[in-house]
Amino acid sequence: MHINRRKLLSGVGLTGAGLALSGMLPAWAQSASMSGLSTPDALSGEDIALRISRSHVMVDGRQGHATTINGTVPGPLIRLREGQNLRVSVTNELNEDTSIHWHGLIVPFQMDGVPGVSFPGIRPRETFAYEFPIRQSGTYWYHSHSGLQEPEGHYAPIIIDPAGVDPVQYDREYVVVLSDYSFMHAHTIFMRLKQQSGAFNMQRQTVAGLLAGRDQPLSERREWAGMRMDPTDISDVTGAAFKFLINGHGPQDNWTALFQPGERVRLRFINAAAMTIFNVRIPGLAMEVVAADGQYVRPVRVDEFQIANAETYDVIVTPTEDRAFSMVAEAVDRSGMARATLAPRVGMTAEAPPLRPRPLATMRDMGMDMSAGTMAWPGAAPAEAGGSMDMGGMDMSMRNPANAPQVVMGPGVQTIAPMPVDRMGDRGQGLNDVDHKVLVYTDLQSLAPNPDLRAPSRELELHLTGNMERFMWSFDGERFSEVTAPIPFRLNERVRVKLVNDSMMSHPIHLHGHFFELVTGERGHRPRKHTVNVLPGGTATFDLTADAPGDWAFHCHMLYHMHAGMFRVVSVRPLQGARS
Repeated sequence: MHINRRKLLSGVGLTGAGLALSGMLPAWAQSASMSGLSTPDALSGEDIALRISRSHVMVDGRQGHATTINGTVPGPLIRLREGQNLRVSVTNELNEDTSIHWHGLIVPFQMDGVPGVSFPGIRPRETFAYEFPIRQSGTYWYHSHSGLQEPEGHYAPIIIDPAGVDPVQYDREYVVVLSDYSFMHAHTIFMRLKQQSGAFNMQRQTVAGLLAGRDQPLSERREWAGMRMDPTDISDVTGAAFKFLINGHGPQDNWTALFQPGERVRLRFINAAAMTIFNVRIPGLAMEVVAADGQYVRPVRVDEFQIANAETYDVIVTPTEDRAFSMVAEAVDRSGMARATLAPRVGMTAEAPPLRPRPLATMRDMGMDMSAGTMAWPGAAPAEAGGSMDMGGMDMSMRNPANAPQVVMGPGVQTIAPMPVDRMGDRGQGLNDVDHKVLVYTDLQSLAPNPDLRAPSRELELHLTGNMERFMWSFDGERFSEVTAPIPFRLNERVRVKLVNDSMMSHPIHLHGHFFELVTGERGHRPRKHTVNVLPGGTATFDLTADAPGDWAFHCHMLYHMHAGMFRVVSVRPLQGARS
């Protein structure tokens, strides 16, 4: 039977609430109610072809524009095996340049896919061939590094099976790609962020919230207002502009994955969102975290985990009851959620929990940890430990450059955190008061011994700086357009890198071409990651072996932060006269 495509698109909203068009999704991303598949299809082998083009997507019954890979959002799942060689021919059908970055894969820098850093980009109507060996296993993904194509749908998952026996045993698996999608054009979103601070924040404090005890008392509101800070501004872009998706499905689409009671089900979570950190839980079902950023970890049993942009987590769930479970990915600011269903049979659903109360930023998020007792800030009134603090004497506009002498002070630096603390043991914003186990970085331990146990030969401190009102973001006060030189590393040197977040926004920082060990937990089994989320007003520290020669991108994976300037290049070079 032939169906007119135009009539199908215009009438899709009448066929049921939130029905997604299966033809617009690769088979791996389709709900069990559409495809009946329990094992995703994939592109595999040593020669793969991809094409990048413009198309449309349906989300919760509404049509929007998209940048697609092989005509779908998300793009095709690529499944590989450790030890093979890979050639990917990418044809650009757009009217602008495009690219593909192999997120988390260890590749020669010329194949890393960052225009202007590792290659020129792929011109319109041209084909570029990526060729590299597969040197690892795990859960990864690929996406555009050109303009703002990724928020428009240019992303997809990669699974690499180990050459030997997989240390994680499971009966069934699913890829779970989390993302945010807007019917508003990505460049319009960016323009609005530049024009108005908190443009998408529809959860500001109200009189009703004050009377109900949900919001700050008036005295605290006056203090925050005096510092030109809004404690409800948790996410730059919220559910006011975004639909939150699981495998391309909106909340009403209810993507469904099947299981048999008693099976070990492996869920490979990938946060491909442009601007959203998610809190993930499956009410009534515990999760066992077995991998982080594609690297195996000693199993950790949790009820919830926070996954920042660009991170991946593999978890095992073992549902024993013959009933459906809701899989919930709640936006960190509680402005919306992505949801899906785990069920033993097609057609079953479970009730999604309501959104929890939205969090409020604290003094800790401002880099003013009060546990030390007094504020070391010029002009600030002293505070007793555990007591309140009169912030009237603070001039936030003056900052405190003594805490960060390398920071270039200017209009792009709104504040310097006066008392930042290591927050790798924190649950994340909004999760401190939940009454169940939440994953934190300090829970993670590498399953295999760390490959390099040398002590660092030097330390490097970098400040994550910004001006929320002007939406300017940078490293050490310098946007990428203002930087004249890369961050230099000597080949194979061991460096301890400390990231200090001077802003009140989280920053998931991603380093291309390398894994690093978070400085936490058991030495020799520290978790190896390619992305670390630095909480507001906090620090995160990692040890890096600079073992990949070339030029590598180093940036915040909040894509609009990166687009606004929080991007640097890391240059790894051998010592002059030394053999590489």
